Amino acid sequence: MDTPGASRLIQLVLGAALLVTAVALVFRPQLAALGAHRRRTPSQARTLALTMLTGAVLGVLVSLTSVGAGAIGVTVLLLLYPMLPTMRIVGSDIAHAVPLTLLAGAGHWLLGSVDWSMLLSLMIGSLPGIAVGSMLSTRAPDALLRNLLAATLTLVGLRLVVA
Repeated sequence: MDTPGASRLIQLVLGAALLVTAVALVFRPQLAALGAHRRRTPSQARTLALTMLTGAVLGVLVSLTSVGAGAIGVTVLLLLYPMLPTMRIVGSDIAHAVPLTLLAGAGHWLLGSVDWSMLLSLMIGSLPGIAVGSMLSTRAPDALLRNLLAATLTLVGLRLVVA
């Protein structure tokens, strides 16, 4: 269903997801500290239910917009699992994001909504981009990278929501 209304809805959801991601990136340290300083430990059943709800929301966001699994997922997991080391949360989120993105991509492929020439161009550009980004990320302060990414996501998100 490629109608103007559906396209606008996806544009709004994408813009909102980018804005939520930007806010999550900017306030991640404060949210992590908030989760770590909670006095009352939530029940295991409640944490499990909230984790599954988070997975469902991320699944919808990734399928509709390709945004959400990274910054939003880690931020929510930091709040739900404050006692876990950050590296375990990040590792778990990446291990979740890869099959989630693969399944969402397969769904779009089956629906015929993949532009193969654009995909190939993105893949060719991504390989050197990953190498350069990996080298730069080890040299730049985390706060700088997080705030640059948040600013970029905010600009794009606002453009999509306001357009």
